[in-house]
Amino acid sequence: MRMYSKSIRILIGVVFIVCVVGGVMVFQSTYAKSTTNQSHTDSPNYPENEHGQTYGSSADATSPETEPELISAIGVDGTAGYVLKKDLDGELPKSPEEAIAIQNSRSPGGHDIPLYDVDGETVIGVFHVGEK
Repeated sequence: MRMYSKSIRILIGVVFIVCVVGGVMVFQSTYAKSTTNQSHTDSPNYPENEHGQTYGSSADATSPETEPELISAIGVDGTAGYVLKKDLDGELPKSPEEAIAIQNSRSPGGHDIPLYDVDGETVIGVFHVGEK
């Protein structure tokens, strides 16, 4: 009878250890999944104008890819409006050589781009990009 109780104790101990190890593994897996899906993919919920363009501040964006199509800006005369992201970003190079060529072709004083009303079509002023 003593032999039987010793083997039962060993079996209970093994089952207990397996349950503890399994529980820890499930917890770690769930915790890892929850921490990797935090705010990295959360992008701002920008409003849209009547043409379907998003507009707002680029300060709310989590990355350049999540910036609105119309970015709020203040024109050279103090007028509040929006600039098109594509105008602000300019042409994007396809190679390092092209990047250098674009950089070398830029005016040292910068350049002006249109400042739009929220509709994205009505030009209400000028925004200066670069040094003055």
